Amino acid sequence: MSRYLPIKLINLAQTLLYITLFLSSCTEKDSQNREHLVFRYNEHSNITSLDPAFAKDIRNIWGCNQLYNGLTQLDDSLQVQPDIATSWEVSDNGLQYTFQLRSDVYFHKSELFGSDSTRSVTAQDFVYSLERLRDPEIASPGGWILKNVNHITAKNPHTLTIVLKKPFPAFLGLLSMKFCSVVPKEVITHYKNTFRSHPIGTGPFKFQHWEENIKLVFRKNELYYEKDKHGVPLPYLEAVAITFLPDKQSELLQFVQGNIDFLNSLDPSYKDELLTPIGKLRDKYTEQINMITAPYLNTEYLGIFLDSKTPEIQSIALRKAINYGFDRKKMITYLRNGIGTPANNGFIPKGLPGFNAQKGYDYQPKIAKQLVDKYKKETKNQAPKITISTGGQYLDICEYIQRELQKIGFSVAIDVMPPSTLRKQRSAGNLDIFRSSWVADYPDAENYLSLFYSKNFTPNGPNYTHFKDLNYDTWYEEALTITDQHKRIIHYQKMDSLLIQKAPIIPLYYDQVVRFTQKNVFGLGINAINLLDLRRVQKSKKQAKH
Repeated sequence: MSRYLPIKLINLAQTLLYITLFLSSCTEKDSQNREHLVFRYNEHSNITSLDPAFAKDIRNIWGCNQLYNGLTQLDDSLQVQPDIATSWEVSDNGLQYTFQLRSDVYFHKSELFGSDSTRSVTAQDFVYSLERLRDPEIASPGGWILKNVNHITAKNPHTLTIVLKKPFPAFLGLLSMKFCSVVPKEVITHYKNTFRSHPIGTGPFKFQHWEENIKLVFRKNELYYEKDKHGVPLPYLEAVAITFLPDKQSELLQFVQGNIDFLNSLDPSYKDELLTPIGKLRDKYTEQINMITAPYLNTEYLGIFLDSKTPEIQSIALRKAINYGFDRKKMITYLRNGIGTPANNGFIPKGLPGFNAQKGYDYQPKIAKQLVDKYKKETKNQAPKITISTGGQYLDICEYIQRELQKIGFSVAIDVMPPSTLRKQRSAGNLDIFRSSWVADYPDAENYLSLFYSKNFTPNGPNYTHFKDLNYDTWYEEALTITDQHKRIIHYQKMDSLLIQKAPIIPLYYDQVVRFTQKNVFGLGINAINLLDLRRVQKSKKQAKH
């Protein structure tokens, strides 16, 4: 456990004191037993901005999801649903999208809106909010969303039209990203560069207080427009309280003690404490904790930089040998406590339309050794040498692969570096083999396959491997013109099969979302993009005994 724990617990105590003061600020009658109306979780990575234009990382996305809305949203099955847009029409050529907007959506109260401190959302607000993403002075990491947008216009206060340069069937899903949330121009103009810490949105919660790296509190938005199926206004909770303990062991301790309601994911530092080797919750926690899992649209993999001068990298036989040379199932069982699915198929993960149930690379050590021996004979070289670059969090997985590949004749070195350095060196093409992952930005397989489109070579796009194939590029471009999902998926699966054949990557596993909650938390769903949605979350008054 971290030696800094006492300081962190002091910060947590300050946060809990703030929550207590918040509850006591209500009338005495209302404040009784109101703690069950506050949802508490920890964000160990810290939140850098509450401006949706910078909702790139999950830490910022989660915060922004409580504060903002867009035109569309995804349900837990990743189907596109209306949000502020009630309906839409798409032209026959797939270029023009016309949205009809709700008339009962209001921004959070602000004195900047005038005497009554309220203002409704109009189509012009969406014109401003979306165009803002491609403003070079803003430098939003979400600007790429509008690269294919020709123009955006407001026909009237409740009708918005977006015209694309070329068809893009996944566009409605793209608009569900938090980057595309609606924001008020007058508030952003007033706060300018400090809007990140003075957010005004339309979401189920509104900003209350932020002491950076210590505590963040949202309050219920009394103007929120959604109701449940019984007509009860959402959200059910009164507040959301977020702490910022950076040490994951400290986070686990606070969760086990009941001081936070929710624990996201499964960190290697405490996976054995919570789970058995086969991925089941340990008996001592079953009366206190709920565990829920679901496929996660995240493929963990080793990428291979194909423009490398290293001879071993240029050999497709050796790239296949690496893929055949280790047991993914054993890796998941012993290093991930059974959380995840061995990536024995393609790059598109399970849970996403387009997942290819093709037979990819399973554990075939004899075939792997034959490929290595053939390479050595043809090149008259000794053991082929490769270097795998990784961050510290995945060192155990890379060391396991290292040991297994050495058994079949490889000489394997591991280069451990900080995650920021790994990303920088990967983008610069300085790493022969690098550990990486790809989490879906939107629920369409194109998002994964774009990583291997030749016009997306880094640094201009996400093609870190510099994979290039004429057939692949042709199928990719054709898929963008196909509006029929079934026909488009056929193209996606052909592309995924080609990736397995050419082996520019070593797929490791398809991840899972893992969530742990206290027994008195209800209504916290789970989805394949791990989006935290607190609109329908409730807590009972009595918490389970520990």
